[in-house]
Amino acid sequence: MRFRNLILTVAVAAALAGCTNETLDSVNLSSVKNKTEYQLSGKMVSKMRELGMQKTSPILLRIFKEEGTLEVWKANTANRFQLLKSYKICAWSGKLGPKVKEGDRQAPEGFYPLYPRQLNPNSSYYLAINTGYPNTYDKANGRTGTHLMIHGACSSSGCYSMTDEQIIEIFALARDAFKGGQESVQLQAFPFRMTAENMARHRDNPNIDFWKMLNVGYDQFEVTKRPPAVNVCERKYVFNQQSEGQFNATAQCPPMSTPPALQMAMASYDKDFRRDYEKALKKYQGMVWYEPTEAERKAVVADQRKGRELAYAPTGSSLDAGKLLKVSELEKKIAEQKEAEEAKQAALIQKEALEKAAREGKGLPVPQANPLERSVEQAAVQPEPASKSLWGLFSRNEPNASPVAPTAASPAPQAPPQPAANGQQEVPPAQDKPQVAAAPAANAQAQAAEQPAVDQAPIDQPKKRPFWKIWGN
Repeated sequence: MRFRNLILTVAVAAALAGCTNETLDSVNLSSVKNKTEYQLSGKMVSKMRELGMQKTSPILLRIFKEEGTLEVWKANTANRFQLLKSYKICAWSGKLGPKVKEGDRQAPEGFYPLYPRQLNPNSSYYLAINTGYPNTYDKANGRTGTHLMIHGACSSSGCYSMTDEQIIEIFALARDAFKGGQESVQLQAFPFRMTAENMARHRDNPNIDFWKMLNVGYDQFEVTKRPPAVNVCERKYVFNQQSEGQFNATAQCPPMSTPPALQMAMASYDKDFRRDYEKALKKYQGMVWYEPTEAERKAVVADQRKGRELAYAPTGSSLDAGKLLKVSELEKKIAEQKEAEEAKQAALIQKEALEKAAREGKGLPVPQANPLERSVEQAAVQPEPASKSLWGLFSRNEPNASPVAPTAASPAPQAPPQPAANGQQEVPPAQDKPQVAAAPAANAQAQAAEQPAVDQAPIDQPKKRPFWKIWGN
């Protein structure tokens, strides 16, 4: 246990030796008179001196989305870069993976040269450095987007947002490096630290092929501690390649070769990487890394926003909000997220429809009563017809008599068959439905001819007819 604690203490000390904790020398903005001419603190200058760095020596920026970190590396007198300071990114939007198109809320990933003209002292977000997205690689692959920055204000929609105290220091470091003659500052933006274990953990991510390409440049910087020379051909990045031909982003790559010294340096590193990768694959067998959403990252750091202005919106790190899951668990979680998103979209569509109706002055639809229930209610209160005698059923002159539909009445009796001329009994011909319906009509005409009109007969004394008259002609 003591040995383990000793190792941990040494590791922490080494980490602190390589960077300065931002909370120890945070900038007091209230004392800053000119933000573009802000001079680095005495602690920062002393740290540079201890690491053998000049104030105006070149710098390099590295970003790691997953842990939400921006690193500033600076060249020492041997022209090798060392980590000067690590900053916690306040907000970055989207998920791991490169920016592809305008409006996707993704922050860029890749290698970007930053020139003096990309420093913006008049930004709406205090200060800003334009990342230069889309770069040559992005354009060759049809990626779109504008105004992707590293800026202050801790609010992001595709940018890497810092606090104002952080960005004024980063801005000053870049400004001094340009004053020292650095033509461009290299920005390396990665989804995560591209170690063998992390590459194995994210092996199932759809962006893994793109990340493997970035991994080459990452590894070469890890070995050489110098910014790699970056070119683009065949719509892909190539690093530290020597060629007598010209590099064209969309054309075939010219004949290339890796410097022998770099090949030797990378041989041992690559061997160790492959060994560690195979070991990590066994460790993560049957497991998948769940990449959290931006909302899930924000939920983890919600307490940081308490007592601050609404614009302060830290998004946290994916390492804190993500997790390893079994494949079945991940599939279930993704299905639940899809269902929730569909419900959210349906509610949004309904809300927009109601708002549109209100703007156009249309009344909102009011549910109506069930017509079937109203009919049943009316039928229940309708009075029952008065009972009628058997004689009244056949009387045409009885008051309030309801006509009986021919189809509902019993079939009319057939007239007795008449003997045929040959003395044989004649069978009545079969009648179809129109003939059956016509018989009562003929009887009605005969009855109307034998009796006075209805309106001439006394109402209180309807004329009675003999029973046999009903069937007679």
